[in-house]
Amino acid sequence: MSLNPIYLYVGADYVSAFAMSAFVALKEKGLRFELRTVDLKNKEQHSSAYREISITRRIPTLLHGDFALSESSAIAEYLDEVYPTPKHATVLPADREMRALARQLQAWIRSDFMPLKSERQADRIYFPESVKPLSEPAQLACDKLLAAADQLIRDDRYGVFGDWCIADTDFALMLNRLVACGDPVPPKIVRYIERQWSRSSVQQWVNQVRG
Repeated sequence: MSLNPIYLYVGADYVSAFAMSAFVALKEKGLRFELRTVDLKNKEQHSSAYREISITRRIPTLLHGDFALSESSAIAEYLDEVYPTPKHATVLPADREMRALARQLQAWIRSDFMPLKSERQADRIYFPESVKPLSEPAQLACDKLLAAADQLIRDDRYGVFGDWCIADTDFALMLNRLVACGDPVPPKIVRYIERQWSRSSVQQWVNQVRG
């Protein structure tokens, strides 16, 4: 199966945090793949053609031969199993406990912080514009996010679990929503975001042409 071609379906606007996560995972593993775009604004994800590919009708979706998989965290785990070390870099920590903590962080980012996400959308990272001050629920979510970041991030290590892993990309993007919108972020956290944003895999996503 690993010799089959790989296709990654992403939104045509290239702003999805989850599509970015899957893209970075593929790049970090050094895999060749083809990007295919889905026009979300025109509801192409609900077309009969895309329904045949993605049972969730969401992006990103990985198509590997005749195997289709959605949800970026599932994609990262699948890629680590199909393309293991030492031939390919790992995108999740090798240590069992660190790997579980990375999955916990990914799941938390995806399932929580909804008021903050609605007021600090990921597309503001690529298309800055003035934003209103955070509402009380969004500010509470922001405070929780920054408190966790202060606990997890240290300047004496690259990522939150030591070496880089895909959870760092997800975490940095979540935090970068605040920076892009001009919200106050402690210097230690800004440095962490800059470390993650400077990775070649991340920059290749950031530099995609956006309309």
